[in-house]
Amino acid sequence: MLEIGKQNKLEVLRMTSVGMFLGGEGIEDVLLPLKYIPEGLEVGDDIEVFIYTDSEDRIIATTLKPKIDLDSYASLRIVAVESMGVFFDIGLEKDLFVPAREQNAEVKVGEHRIVYMFLDPESNRLVGSMKWREFCFKEDPVFEEKQKVQIMIGEKTDLGRNVLIENAFYGLIYHNEIFEKLEIGDIRDAYIKTLREDGDIDLSLQELGYGHVLSSSDKILELLNANDGVLEIGDKSSPEKVTAITGMSKKVFKKAIGDLYKKKLVLLEKEKVTLVVEE
Repeated sequence: MLEIGKQNKLEVLRMTSVGMFLGGEGIEDVLLPLKYIPEGLEVGDDIEVFIYTDSEDRIIATTLKPKIDLDSYASLRIVAVESMGVFFDIGLEKDLFVPAREQNAEVKVGEHRIVYMFLDPESNRLVGSMKWREFCFKEDPVFEEKQKVQIMIGEKTDLGRNVLIENAFYGLIYHNEIFEKLEIGDIRDAYIKTLREDGDIDLSLQELGYGHVLSSSDKILELLNANDGVLEIGDKSSPEKVTAITGMSKKVFKKAIGDLYKKKLVLLEKEKVTLVVEE
């Protein structure tokens, strides 16, 4: 069965002036245009191709690797905004269309958004949705609190940043726990903070518990080594200055330098941390 929006393994049936026609069991006459034919490919060979429909709804094969597959998510760049919807670049000749009904915000050309791609049952066309949260799993998350996961950064909200967890679940990082610049589509490691009863998940970009102190301590040591053993911040420095220099909250910073001080690795002043140099 031919799967639109996915990689398909097909056999080369014949060569024509416009390209090779591919097929398989119960499948025939899928065109692979001339410009996509790899050197040395012959009739009878098998080839992996991505299947989609062109602007005239004809099924087309390509050897190009799209930025998104069927029933998956990706951060994509907007290439056109029209009254009927938005078009996103997916790395193919045909852009992915997101109908107006699948938009959740006003957007501009050049911006990135997380998009979910699915097959429209009525038109049999690949379409996208900016309402990607609605396609995330809600039940039986396979996570535990403090577990390390991979996330994709999504849009800002009044509460924080929406994130996509392991390409399957929706999560949220609150504004007061973000201490670095984030862009839509960024991939980060994060930690499960709370598994909520409504199925949503709260996360932290910092490791939770004592491990967080250790990792923050390591970061401060790296910063000290990169700055000749001195950081011009301390217990009396403003939270804004601490965050600007370290990328962490002042609370986390104080715990981390306290850990380093106990280990006799640093000297502390009101607005300075100095690395202890072994003689």
